[in-house]
Amino acid sequence: MIPWLEFDTPFPPVGSALTERDGAPGLLAAGADLTPGRLLDAYRKGIFPWFSEGQPILWWSTDPRMVLYTNRFKISKSLQKTIRKYKKDPEVELKFDSAFEMVMDACAAPRFDAQGNTCGTWISEHMIHAYTELHRMGFAHSSEIWLRGELVGGAYGLCIGRMFYGESMFSRITDGSKMALAHLVEFLKAHHVQMIDCQQETRHLASMGAEPISRENFVEWISNAVNMPAITDWKETRTGVQDDTIE
Repeated sequence: MIPWLEFDTPFPPVGSALTERDGAPGLLAAGADLTPGRLLDAYRKGIFPWFSEGQPILWWSTDPRMVLYTNRFKISKSLQKTIRKYKKDPEVELKFDSAFEMVMDACAAPRFDAQGNTCGTWISEHMIHAYTELHRMGFAHSSEIWLRGELVGGAYGLCIGRMFYGESMFSRITDGSKMALAHLVEFLKAHHVQMIDCQQETRHLASMGAEPISRENFVEWISNAVNMPAITDWKETRTGVQDDTIE
């Protein structure tokens, strides 16, 4: 059993989350709300919301935790090829925060699996409203790839202090989401952010250099990172995809 949270109920300790043998590893609690205060408190403690339409709000703290150290980001051969294609192209723009809600809407759009079946996402209108409010407050940010004035790739998440919590990505061109991530990683490295939270372990994330660490180490890391000075200059725009690792 997990606790039900009322609006004024604090989160339980992350160590009380369910385990593999419980059938829902990392599930910590249910209920409460998605107000900015609740969400920021959750992320600062190593907790994140993840639930489908029709379910109550479910709160998770996975163990191990998938993270990407920004200095270990891997650029695959296919991504290198894509970057070469768009490198220094004046019709390509790399931006932050110019269309945050559009990025969330694109991440929430139905997708197709390998068999061509439609797959829904967990990003509901309720979630979009909550994270858009965090964006207005300066905590949620989007990395965007624009081609001839059209949004073709993006990623979004939260930045608290010098810790970035990745949420979702989308592509409308080959490797669009990966280029948005590469743009984000480059920016975060320049601002001394050493870790991106990826939440859950997948092959896709591992292929880009993400790796699992224990929840204990993750919580210890973020306890310091979230208290560092916040990044204030997110409005960078650049023409052409550029990466120092690509000749």
